[in-house]
Amino acid sequence: MSTILEFRSVSASYGGAVILQNVSFSIDEGETVGLVGRNGAGKTTTLLSVYGVPAVRGDILVAGEPLKTGAHVPATRGVSLVPQGKRIFSNLTVEENILLGRASGRSGSWTLGAVYDLFPNLARGKKRSGNSLSGGEQQMLAIARALLAEPALLMLDEPTEGLAPVIIDSIVEALKEIRSRGTALLLVEQHIGMIQKLATRYLALRQGELASDGPVADLGSRAVQQMIAL
Repeated sequence: MSTILEFRSVSASYGGAVILQNVSFSIDEGETVGLVGRNGAGKTTTLLSVYGVPAVRGDILVAGEPLKTGAHVPATRGVSLVPQGKRIFSNLTVEENILLGRASGRSGSWTLGAVYDLFPNLARGKKRSGNSLSGGEQQMLAIARALLAEPALLMLDEPTEGLAPVIIDSIVEALKEIRSRGTALLLVEQHIGMIQKLATRYLALRQGELASDGPVADLGSRAVQQMIAL
């Protein structure tokens, strides 16, 4: 099994504030990994480091090759991000928002029809403006847009934040389908139960350092729970 994403002694900072310190891990093809930790532990910064948003030291590799930073570079290499806050373009329709994912230039099985099959609500509202959707539908839209980039790895930052339980269930089922089609997932999520449903492995950050890495079954241990408790 090949490695899709690898961090080698990565440190990241904003200005003079160091957020990540010497973080190393890898994610393999088709693997689902949960990234957990207290608020401020560096979870979002880990994802954004792939895009060079913070200042980064160390090496980030995609499919074994060093990753050059830049907003659009990761997508062209097969890494897509569903950001916290969704970032829907209000002046575009639902379908126009989704089609932005094609800017990666990659091709594969995640066509417009495929994402509409995954999220039928989006198909029914494809001509509506993106900001007219409910919070849950906007989250589905953000995922659909990322899928159209045809990622080998889909990174999601707090995909269930602020959503009703019934919508969370829908998101979980969609992610299971995405996983079943061979797409690897890196999931930042405060709902540990969701990670336990989806992931096989977890990474735990504490004060910007990788404190623990193990099978998802260990998330229930007292030591890990104390480490990641809010």
